[in-house]
Amino acid sequence: MSDEHSLRVLITGAAGFLGSHLADRFLASGHEVIGIDNFRTGSPDNIAHLMGDRRFLFIEHDVTNYIYVEGPLDGVLHFASPASPIDYLEFPIPTLKVGSLGTHKTLGLAKAKGARYLLASTSEVYGDPQVHPQTEDYWGHVNPIGPRGVYDEAKRFAEAMTMAYHRYHGVDTRIVRIFNTYGPRMRPADGRVVSNFIVQALRGEPLSMYGDGSQTRSFCYVDDEVEGLYRLFQSDHVGPVNIGNPDEFTIRELAETVIELTGSSSSIEEHPLPTDDPKVRRPDITLARELFGWKPIIGLRPGLERTVRYFRRLVESRDATARVLGS
Repeated sequence: MSDEHSLRVLITGAAGFLGSHLADRFLASGHEVIGIDNFRTGSPDNIAHLMGDRRFLFIEHDVTNYIYVEGPLDGVLHFASPASPIDYLEFPIPTLKVGSLGTHKTLGLAKAKGARYLLASTSEVYGDPQVHPQTEDYWGHVNPIGPRGVYDEAKRFAEAMTMAYHRYHGVDTRIVRIFNTYGPRMRPADGRVVSNFIVQALRGEPLSMYGDGSQTRSFCYVDDEVEGLYRLFQSDHVGPVNIGNPDEFTIRELAETVIELTGSSSSIEEHPLPTDDPKVRRPDITLARELFGWKPIIGLRPGLERTVRYFRRLVESRDATARVLGS
């Protein structure tokens, strides 16, 4: 597949953080996009700018139910799922259903249409890893019955089903393991560490840091992440591929950087670590480099600066609205 040929693709979770940016990327390359979302965690605001585009069609639908799409499809990209701890702890059963039933329904659609299929999996399939950095051939260290297991195992099952459809039905499949991603269109209260820290700093509240902040994460700016996703979809590789930024930071370093960039006087408050919280997380992206020449180009500071600007506008707007309603 190449940009020379216009594609018609379906993206589930299209009103979500990553799904909406992915829709932008396909449209920018001249393709047609059908977006599906049930707005459980996605927002109409994320796709409002696309509603006037004749190459974008939106369908409000729960992908755990049968999906009907008229006409041909070249690609099905399954990005629907609660994707932050606060979401999948609030919606444990819908999280399991979208990873199982939703994957089954979208794979069935890809099979019926003869479309290429891309599954959005996650670095969470590695659990609390005993191999560092994580390579695609590592099978992971996951607690299947812990509170995070609903997300981790949903994605692991989704990977297994995707490979089964590839081997048994010949579906042309791709699997991406997404590492921590941040940027505009994240929800202010989604429970992810970057959005939490930025919103708390902008409001002058203490930053809620879980543990002593020595645990590490690797943060990829959304533009870099989406470019990797797009290139993976266009590639010929069937197995899982890590897409994330290999630069590793402690959570305390992230908190201190956010305080500096926002000019906040916020303090940092330590809280108990959540159950099964990974101690380290860093992708080995050798495979993505070799397969399609991808690597992230936006560092943490410039990416955070862009994200802070987005949240500053959002927080100021919401706080202003709250003042008007309260007056």
